[in-house]
Amino acid sequence: MDTAILARVEDFCIREGLLQPGAPQHLAAAVSGGADSMALLLLLQQLQPRFGYTLSACHVNHGLRGQSADRDEAFVRAECARLGVPLRVFHAAELASPPAHAGEDWARRLRYACFARLCGEGIDVVATAHTANDQAETLLLRLARGTGLHGAGGIRPRRGCYLRPLLCLSRAETEAVCRAAGQPWVTDETNDTDAYARNRLRRAALPALRSTNEAAVENLARFCEKAGRADAYFAGQAEQLLSIARLDAAQTARKAPKAKAAWRLEPLQGADPLILEAALHSLVAPVRDAEEKYIRLLAELVEQGSGAVQLTDTVRFCAGSGMLWQEEGRPEAAAAPAFSLPFAPADGAEFALPGGQTLKTRLFVSGFREKTQGVHKKDLKNRADYARITLLYSALTLRTRQPGDRFRPAGRGLSKPLRKWMNEAGIPAGIREGLPLLAAGSEILWVCGEGFAEGLAPDEETAQILQLELENGGTTHEHE
Repeated sequence: MDTAILARVEDFCIREGLLQPGAPQHLAAAVSGGADSMALLLLLQQLQPRFGYTLSACHVNHGLRGQSADRDEAFVRAECARLGVPLRVFHAAELASPPAHAGEDWARRLRYACFARLCGEGIDVVATAHTANDQAETLLLRLARGTGLHGAGGIRPRRGCYLRPLLCLSRAETEAVCRAAGQPWVTDETNDTDAYARNRLRRAALPALRSTNEAAVENLARFCEKAGRADAYFAGQAEQLLSIARLDAAQTARKAPKAKAAWRLEPLQGADPLILEAALHSLVAPVRDAEEKYIRLLAELVEQGSGAVQLTDTVRFCAGSGMLWQEEGRPEAAAAPAFSLPFAPADGAEFALPGGQTLKTRLFVSGFREKTQGVHKKDLKNRADYARITLLYSALTLRTRQPGDRFRPAGRGLSKPLRKWMNEAGIPAGIREGLPLLAAGSEILWVCGEGFAEGLAPDEETAQILQLELENGGTTHEHE
């Protein structure tokens, strides 16, 4: 056993609070049979006298690879018996049969369901064999898909009852541990296919980065560690922010009877953007994967102060009357009728819409600096270059959606079917049919609650600005 590697893992476990000397607990190592997990088992055996835990192992046979999976199970059984480590084996059929197109995500969920069962049966913690390579791959995948500071923190050393003692080692080092101990391992043949994004990244992107800097993997993993610490700091600040903004049960019931929880908008709108982002992440994470786009949608909702974001079929966040609140339940069917009105704006013109709504238009001329200075961002998004609209489009209509409509959201650089965009943007199903739109044929120029389409924003050359304001029952709301 390489004593330097063993010392690094020991120091990492103590520094990250994964293991503490003299704190008896039952630790189960998740062992697939690969080099990483066999090195994990060997290292935990070596560290056992130092920390005093009870050590066992667990193996999950997903039932996806037929004879290869059975081979891996037999190998793990034999090696654990040779090493004297008690083993618990799970088979997929114990919890759930594989779906028709089961993949990596399903297999991962199955593994963690098995680990959770172990913890329910008396195991204190489960150690998994994630390495610095896994950390680097996770970071690159998240950056490619879009992530914030929380996602950039990568795989955390500890999450609940799950420990990752090998995040301080590279994959090359885990193989070196096995070779030094004469420990064989098995290789999952699916690692050689390019069918999975992680495999493509592992086989192409990481070697390219290492050709630039041999320490690329370690540097990426170190960045995750720093990002994780920064995220923990902002998470603490976010918890304080939500605590200050949170309405108590009586206030929530009085002001938003359907709300599961509610917060005052004023402290949220005045918060540092990074702290607000962390706060919104903590609200989204229990509901669904907290991808960057959902955090951005909620941040825009907070900034706008009115509207709704549908996160799932049953959970949505709403803003209005100085509050942000979370509702649960299926959205109600749309009650607003469809409508279509010719649109010819004039300064101060009003358009009466179904449901007691009124759309007000403003046309004004001003210097660009005067138009932007001291103007809220939602106002800017709610304004367009009127000359550009009249030059590019004719026969404008204020109406509800129709089949074939397309929208080019600002800042996205591409046109999408309106129906698809509404799904992605989380527009509540119950309001889609009655949502006011400004259209030129099937091209949507403005969506109530989102703003004007790409390419219509005023700039230094703008001579005349069009602004739209929607009024509900006497209360004016300026929609992005």
